[in-house]
Amino acid sequence: MANKNYYEILGLSKTATSDEIKSAYRKLAKQYHPDFHPGDAAAAEKFKEINEANAVLSDEQKRKQYDYELEHPGMGGNPFGGGNPFGGGMGGFEDIISSMFGGGNPFGGGFGGGEQKRPNRGADIEQTVNLSFLDAIKGCSKEISYTRNEPCTACRGTGAKGGNSFKVCSCCGGSGRIKYQQDTIFGRTIQVGVCPDCGGTGRQVLDKCPDCKGKGYFKKETRFTVNIPAGVDKDSSLRKRGFGQAAPNGGEAGDLYIYFRIEPHKLLRREDRDLFVTVPISYRTAVQGGKIIVPGVEDTIELNVPECTASGTKFCIRGKGVKTVNGTGNLYVTVEIDIPAKLSREQLRRLNDFESSVQLKSCDNMLKYSNNISAVYGRRIDKQ
Repeated sequence: MANKNYYEILGLSKTATSDEIKSAYRKLAKQYHPDFHPGDAAAAEKFKEINEANAVLSDEQKRKQYDYELEHPGMGGNPFGGGNPFGGGMGGFEDIISSMFGGGNPFGGGFGGGEQKRPNRGADIEQTVNLSFLDAIKGCSKEISYTRNEPCTACRGTGAKGGNSFKVCSCCGGSGRIKYQQDTIFGRTIQVGVCPDCGGTGRQVLDKCPDCKGKGYFKKETRFTVNIPAGVDKDSSLRKRGFGQAAPNGGEAGDLYIYFRIEPHKLLRREDRDLFVTVPISYRTAVQGGKIIVPGVEDTIELNVPECTASGTKFCIRGKGVKTVNGTGNLYVTVEIDIPAKLSREQLRRLNDFESSVQLKSCDNMLKYSNNISAVYGRRIDKQ
């Protein structure tokens, strides 16, 4: 029975998309990860709930079954075709969760034989790497250093001496799962859960590994160099399989997720694959035209500004944006006329002489503005 509201746990509505579920899970998992809250039982329990909610809502079939039980409390039936949509006899929704976090796999193979068994998986780790603006665009190599539970090489992470000092679990007979039979008003159901004695591995340690004292891992610093591809952005991430926390009993290690914090550039601004820059130009350059220097990724670029260019005009330099595997963006240049902070009397006199020499009819924008003033307010302006 769906006795927890996984949508509320992730802060989502029932109409949430798969991308919204993924985004909410990553945010909350990072917030409540045990590595950031050592010894905090409440945070650890919250982290477990978040993982549990994500495991159900991110799987289409499990989410359908969960939604049905959420809408029909106390009903264990399947609205998707008479029986169990997951392929075998199953009672309550809790068994799905039990199998996900305990190692058994009720979604593959029959429930009675124990053909598949999967030990607990180690927790994932998240690391944030600081990159300069240009390193993110060009790509670079960075050294990653963090502390994790690393699998013991002597016992291959199993916790058993030599990696093979086991016996078949006497509780589950080596299947890693235990079947429970339950009679309800709807009939007899078979529920499958993880074996409590072996944790789903199907085996018990005879002699503990002397190196790791049976834990199967050591806490130590992991250090390696990662190659960061060109074009990564603040929303990009890299995944390194098996570089997360080691799992007990020889289970699969978690993964390392690398995220990026990118420093802003002094001149350039980025939007996806495109770059943007605002360049100040003199009044003379705006009027008579000329060449200006524009900052680029590899070097500066020379741009020709045509005569009579208005302040705020935007130019596009194609192919000078960010290069990624999906294509290359453009560089957009906006020019703004740089107004002097102060003019001398002589400069003001010359400016007035120049203004007087310019006929209003030659300035289209001023002419339109004057006509609009006349139409709205009933008066004209000749100069401004």
